Amino acid sequence: MLKNINNVFKLRIGFAIMLCALAGYAITPGVALGFWQVLVLALAVFVSSASAGAFNQYVERDLDAHMKRTRDRPFVTGVFKAGWQWLASIGLLLLVSVGAAAYVLNAYVALYVFMGAFVYGVVYTVWLKRRSVWNIVIGGLAGSFAVLAGAAAIDPSLPLVPALLAVVLFLWTPPHFWSLAMALHDEYAEARVPMLPVVVGDALAAKIILAHTVALVALSLVPFAFGLGWVYLVAATVGGALFIKRSIELVGDPGPKKAIANFHASLIQLCLLLIGAMIDGAISL
Repeated sequence: MLKNINNVFKLRIGFAIMLCALAGYAITPGVALGFWQVLVLALAVFVSSASAGAFNQYVERDLDAHMKRTRDRPFVTGVFKAGWQWLASIGLLLLVSVGAAAYVLNAYVALYVFMGAFVYGVVYTVWLKRRSVWNIVIGGLAGSFAVLAGAAAIDPSLPLVPALLAVVLFLWTPPHFWSLAMALHDEYAEARVPMLPVVVGDALAAKIILAHTVALVALSLVPFAFGLGWVYLVAATVGGALFIKRSIELVGDPGPKKAIANFHASLIQLCLLLIGAMIDGAISL
């Protein structure tokens, strides 16, 4: 049962989104929150992400049945029965997370918590995924809203550095997910999902991924010039160099093997960025 709960609520993704919020909080100057306020921030983002993840699986259960990677998900296998009870539970989770953020923190945090879930659950899953090659580009805003939620907990006016990190997260999502889509090209093609590699082919998609990655890495270094420290710079440089290296290799050999290596490199880069940002934020306190 725990495995199914982890699967349907996408808890690993929720944990990553929560770290984005904590990174946004850590790098925003101002009066530090109390322990319970930080805990509410983290849990609000985590629970809202979980609600969006469950809604995603609820809506996409027909698509998931066509893909080897997803055909064992609970709504596909029938372990969880799709119905109004699930939709009500998902809505309640989102309502509680947004309400807690508004009550304990402020309305701006609550707005960003809601928008992160709305973009992933409705804009990406319902409106764009089956219709547009821009699906994951716009869907990447979900992670950005988490950074903004963390920053708004300190300063709703959103200083420059956390705003830059939010843009970095926005740019990170497409090459990350396009790499996975290339590794699973045939599955997405069979399910008729217009991911970039399916629409333009692996060779051109690899070049677009490389260009996007270079822009992402260049922007990820900019926060150092506006206040983040050497720990962040080293982390961003190391992670970015690895991501660019793997993207170059992908251009040379576009296909599943290099694509999954690039996907893993994107995860390493994200972890280093967030950890570097949080360490620098802690040092500056």
